[in-house]
Amino acid sequence: MSGFSYDNTVALSATTWRHVDFVEQKRSPDGDGKPVNWLMMSDVCKHCANPGCMEACPTGAIIRNEFGDVFVQPDICNGCGYCVPSCPFGVIDRNETTGNAAKCTLCYDRQKDGIEPACAKACPTDSIIFGDIDELKDRARKRVDTLHERGVDTAYLYGVDEDTSVGDLNAFFLLTERASVYNLPEKPNLPQDNVLPGFLACFAAGAFLTVTTLMSLWKRS
Repeated sequence: MSGFSYDNTVALSATTWRHVDFVEQKRSPDGDGKPVNWLMMSDVCKHCANPGCMEACPTGAIIRNEFGDVFVQPDICNGCGYCVPSCPFGVIDRNETTGNAAKCTLCYDRQKDGIEPACAKACPTDSIIFGDIDELKDRARKRVDTLHERGVDTAYLYGVDEDTSVGDLNAFFLLTERASVYNLPEKPNLPQDNVLPGFLACFAAGAFLTVTTLMSLWKRS
């Protein structure tokens, strides 16, 4: 165990491509009698429709492969690391040994052989499912409807039909709490989108200070 939780991976990294996040929620005394509630989410690269890592890569090392997955070509990656802060989910990272960027490949080698990714193959509860994205979304929506009928009104899909700059997520999640509870951004937008607004804000502040200074000098004269 990590010492911080019951998991032993702590977070996604260049060598940890799937991380099961254990979230411990403390219950109120007037609740169901249980002191805590456990939420578990198996986190992974989202293979975004508009991946920030691919947009930031200067060498073209990050591509969308023939299966539609976001894939890092290690032989082209120069280890610049520009992709790391460009991911709003903190997925991609640089390998300390090779210096190259690395993340989940969605088992590219297995897919080429017609085999589903290892995570989906190993999952005993079908919590992780691999397949056609549209079919998976339909199946997930039906699951949400079922949960609502059972009284779990908070159930929803994260990463589907959301108005964000990353677009839909090709690895999406069915959650029962706010995204931030699972250490996910509420509105995952590309960090690059903040550059222009930030520049304009700085420009406006600079212009204001300049005008203020000129007015002060004019009054003194």
